[in-house]
Amino acid sequence: MKRRVTLTITTIIVIFLASCGDANKKQGTKMNAPAEIEAKKESSPEIADASFSDEVSGKVFYDYQQIRIALVNSDAEEVNLAAGNLAESFTGESDEIKSMAIAMLDTKDIEKQRTLFSELTEKVEPLFKETISEGAIYKQFCPMAFDGKGGYWISDVEEIRNPYYGEKMLKCGKVTETIKK
Repeated sequence: MKRRVTLTITTIIVIFLASCGDANKKQGTKMNAPAEIEAKKESSPEIADASFSDEVSGKVFYDYQQIRIALVNSDAEEVNLAAGNLAESFTGESDEIKSMAIAMLDTKDIEKQRTLFSELTEKVEPLFKETISEGAIYKQFCPMAFDGKGGYWISDVEEIRNPYYGEKMLKCGKVTETIKK
């Protein structure tokens, strides 16, 4: 157990350091995370105004945001790391979400990762809505994603940073719902 916590903290630190590249192009993250990622929170002064009623939901939200940010930055390797962390969050109760995370982990194709992220969003949205206990998160939508079919995502910030197009259409989208307690 201690080894897993150490490995998780080390992975989070590596992700954090890797995401500190070009501050003008890459989006940072800020959120209220579970206890096992307190080290990350302490190294980041900006924490989003959202908490969840259980530790698993908080960790899933944190890992989901890491995937979203990696997609905004069009960084397939970062998506792989965050998806691996998300897959570790689940035992048997959410096999479908876990299998989506594993599929993201298993591909380096950023467009395939974006498609899987859209499907993942549909599955985790009810979890986030049911377990948010404080603060606000934002359901956002890009009408141009997936050949005009559109795509949703959940963000910890109100500002649009499109995970489906990255820099190509960074600000394409709108907030369709504010989810809060």
